[in-house]
Amino acid sequence: MMNAEPEIRIRPYRVEDSEAVYAAVRESVPELMPWMPWCHPGYAIAESRTWLEVQVSAFEQQKAFEFAILSAAGDYLGGCGLNQIDDVNRRANLGYWVRTGAVGRGVATAAVTLIRDWGFESSNLIRLEIVIAVENRASRRVAEKSGAHFEGILRSRLLLQGTAHDAAVHSFIRES
Repeated sequence: MMNAEPEIRIRPYRVEDSEAVYAAVRESVPELMPWMPWCHPGYAIAESRTWLEVQVSAFEQQKAFEFAILSAAGDYLGGCGLNQIDDVNRRANLGYWVRTGAVGRGVATAAVTLIRDWGFESSNLIRLEIVIAVENRASRRVAEKSGAHFEGILRSRLLLQGTAHDAAVHSFIRES
């Protein structure tokens, strides 16, 4: 039997989210570290605070749109966002991660759908790209399940932990 889509919501990050973000990252270091350049074994709460301060400001200035993924009860499950915005070509990177304790329940897929819809409803972006290391099978499955169009493999597109990785590129295009 298929699991129903989880009841989640997304909302712009707040600086007060620093403890929840920190706890989720610390819980998930082994799973995140290979794919997220910012993740490392010594990740500290000060890094969460600093990142959130930057993201809150970037959101206000419409330079990036980072969101907390929350359960129906308000528990922090991970993050998703639109960043690396290219104003000239009206495109952005769509990224996501889910804490280890929430993996395998459809949270990331539901979040990708929500951030995609938000992006097309709330901005003038016409293209959202998901760029994933080829070896990151879980994130590639999320992109596929969310309906993103697979476009191909770019050689040495991502630098992760000092090593170049080929990347699968998926996209969403604004419907005319």
